This record gives sequence, structure tokens and C-alpha cells, in this order.
Amino acid sequence: MSPQRRSGLGTNQEAIRRHNLGTVLRHVHSAGEMSRAELTAIMGLNRSTIAGLVGELESLGISERTTPVEGARQGAGRPSAGVRIAEDGPYVIAVDLGVDRAVVARVGLGGRILQRAQAPVHSDGEAWQVGAAVAALIRTVVADAPAASALVGIGISVPGLVRRNDGLIRLAPNLEWHDVSFGGIVLAALGLDVPVSLANDADLGALAEHTRGAGVGTDELIYISGNVGVGAGIITGGHRLEGAGGYAGEVGHLRFDPAGRPCHCGNRGCWETEVGAHAIAAAIQCPPDKVAQLDEVLDSFGKPSPALRATGTALGQGLASLVNMFNPQTVILGGYLRSLYLLVGAEVDAGLAERALPAPLESVTLALPGLGSDSSLLGAAEIALEPLFIDPVAALGTALEDVRSRLAG
Repeated sequence: MSPQRRSGLGTNQEAIRRHNLGTVLRHVHSAGEMSRAELTAIMGLNRSTIAGLVGELESLGISERTTPVEGARQGAGRPSAGVRIAEDGPYVIAVDLGVDRAVVARVGLGGRILQRAQAPVHSDGEAWQVGAAVAALIRTVVADAPAASALVGIGISVPGLVRRNDGLIRLAPNLEWHDVSFGGIVLAALGLDVPVSLANDADLGALAEHTRGAGVGTDELIYISGNVGVGAGIITGGHRLEGAGGYAGEVGHLRFDPAGRPCHCGNRGCWETEVGAHAIAAAIQCPPDKVAQLDEVLDSFGKPSPALRATGTALGQGLASLVNMFNPQTVILGGYLRSLYLLVGAEVDAGLAERALPAPLESVTLALPGLGSDSSLLGAAEIALEPLFIDPVAALGTALEDVRSRLAG
């Protein structure tokens, strides 16, 4: 074999090894802890290869060995040692940008929220002002990070349309933002150059619920986000449905009533005019300054009024269109829609049954978020972690060693 061919073979084998290394890490990240025997069975590799990959993750400070898992044996030999995420391993910063507040968390592998902080956001604030506030929160949550831990990226959840190829916020109507490079603004405020990823809040809610929430084990699900507006994150075939530009899921602007109320998008009778936060606030006479906290208002609400029951029916009828279109196994109601369902679930169910076709209706279940209010936050962590799963060695190699000192400034 020529030296050139040997070189190409070595490069290919190294790429395969790094791919397998990331796949092992992804499995352990999802499960929290696994035995080597389980990894061997799932990945179809031999025991020595798995042992080598696990050993490399340990040497990188990503995972650690645990005592043998009871009952997990490799043939007739001794029980297989366990593998779990290291306590002081790498982490990411997750940002959940809402209409009224920004929540920032330091998140480790395994979806562990290690520290969080939040601050108010004013809907009329300039993007650079919000970026500066987010940067201050990031400095807060990394201040106590272990010196040995590496920051591998930042993920940001946004209530708006985010262009997939570069993270540009094309439109965030409730923040009154158009074509904003918010990731760049945050990095400039931090004085850092680390990987940053942005995506729509509903898309990230769906991703997190599919990974470790109410949608685990479900490859066909829809996460409906109630965050003043109404959006949907769709998982089909186990993968996010993003659309050509990344703008899929704007279900709040599906036509619901052609003779209905004007919508801020410029159309009339959108579903959002019936089940959006402003419509619900009007139905329960909620003060305008409480619209962004509608979930809290609904959680403290007493007996639902006829107007609120009608809203529940409209929610179910709109969900029927999505059930007919996508045939999901699970529809998860997030944000204030969770609180609404707890009040008028019977009306939602009836509206869904009224308009859904019998066949897709048979296979769908309505559910509440398994991650509570952290769905989009943990989804932001997932997209920030993705480079680590693609190539752990390269991701850690690009992590800045002096991140903490820079952030302290």
C-alpha cells in the first residue's frame, strides 16, 4: 500500500473513532449513567473498542467510572463498570430569552442545571441593551464554575423567527426586533469568541422534551409554546422539522376564523387572535402589564369563566388541524397553555375531538411538559452541546482556557 493510501486510511479511521467517541458521549448524556455492556449492545462495537472510547472520555475529563452496575454482565464475566458524566466536566451556557425576562443557566452534560440567574427584559429595549443584560447574567453563572471545567458554547432560545444558517433573528414581534444578530451582540458584550447557536423557543422546547422530557421515546411529537404568541416545535421521525430557512412552526398564524379579529402579523382571524396571551388576558380581564406573566395569573385563577372555556375550545379546535396535518403521537402544551389546560382541559379535549379526523385522533395524547418551564432553556443547552457530540476532541480543543478570567472582567 502506498504512503498516500495509508495516510488516507489513517485519516478515515481517526474520523470514525471521533464519531464513535461522540456517539458514546451522546448516549451517556441522554441516559445519565450506563454500563459498558449497554454501550456495547447499543453501538454494536466490541468490548475493547468501547473500553478504549470510555477511557478517552475519562482522560478528557468528560466522564468518570462508577462501580459495576448490578446485573449488567458481559457474558459469564464480572459485572460491567458504569459510565457517567463527570461532575466537573465541560458545560455550556443556556439562555431563554422571553418577552419580559431572560433566564441564563450554566448547564452540564446530562441536562444538569448547575446555576441559574434571571433579570427583567423590557419589550421596548434595544437589542444591545438586552445583550448587555444577558452578558451580565452569564458572568454571574460562570463565576463559581470549577477551574477545570471548559465552556464549550452558548445556546440561545428566542421568541421569534431565527434563520437557520447563521442564527440571525429575522423577526421577534413581541420584542419589536427585525434582523438582529443577537448572538454577536452577546459575544461582543462578553469579549469572547466561543460557538454560539440560536433557535426558536418552541423548536428548542420540542428538542428538550424529546430528549429528556414528556416526549422521551416518542419520535412524532409537537410542542406548542405559549409565550405571548403561539408557536410550535415539531419532531418527526425523531428529528426537528425546521423548514428551508428555519422558520417552520408558526402555527399561531394559521387561519382560524376568516371573519375574526385583526392579527399583528397583518392578517385577520389567525389562531393566535383566539388563544394568544393577549386574547386570553382580554377574556379574563387581566391587566396589560401582566400579559407576559399569564401563566402565573392562570395558575392562581379560580373557576373558569364562559369566555375562558370558549378559549379552551378554540385551542382544541386549532390543535385538531395540527393533529390532522402531522399525525403526532404526543402534543405537549407549554408556557401559559399548560396553565390554560389545567383549567379548561375538558373543553380543549372536546374541541380537539370535534375537528380531528378519527384516525389520527386515535393515536395522539395531549401532555404537559415534563421539564416544566425549563423546556426551552434546556433545549438551548442541547444545541450548544451539539459540537461536543460531533467531535469531543475538537470541541474541547477550541474551548478557551482563559474564559473565566475574561468573563470576570
